[in-house]
Amino acid sequence: MSDRSTSAVLEELDTEECLRLISPGGVGRVGFNTPDGPTVLPVNYTMDGRAVLFRTAFGGPMDQDLSTGVRGVELKIAFEVDHIDTAAQQGWSVLIQGAAHRVSEEELATLSSPIAEPWAGGERRLYIRVDPVQLTGRRIRHE
Repeated sequence: MSDRSTSAVLEELDTEECLRLISPGGVGRVGFNTPDGPTVLPVNYTMDGRAVLFRTAFGGPMDQDLSTGVRGVELKIAFEVDHIDTAAQQGWSVLIQGAAHRVSEEELATLSSPIAEPWAGGERRLYIRVDPVQLTGRRIRHE
């Protein structure tokens, strides 16, 4: 249980701290628009420099709804990673906004790290890369 005698501090995180926090990879959430409205889905991700990489299934929601049908034109999405300590009532959150594009076989060969293996299993051979246009983060801590 948290000590209620301390005050909560909301801290804006700089880009380097955001990247440090999310660099180990793990589970993040992809937010994007669909014909039925906004959708948020969890994915296993890794980082390649400043870019987020994850895998999904062909024919699934991200395959259908992240494709513009125009080569070189990608949809902007949100990608969020957080770590929450509910007992201490503190944690951090990082939000990446940027274009999502399909990673080609040629691009896969040049990646500095392997793309995370999805926990969901199954055939997940559609590789997505999100290059940040905007990267922001916040941390709540107690003093």
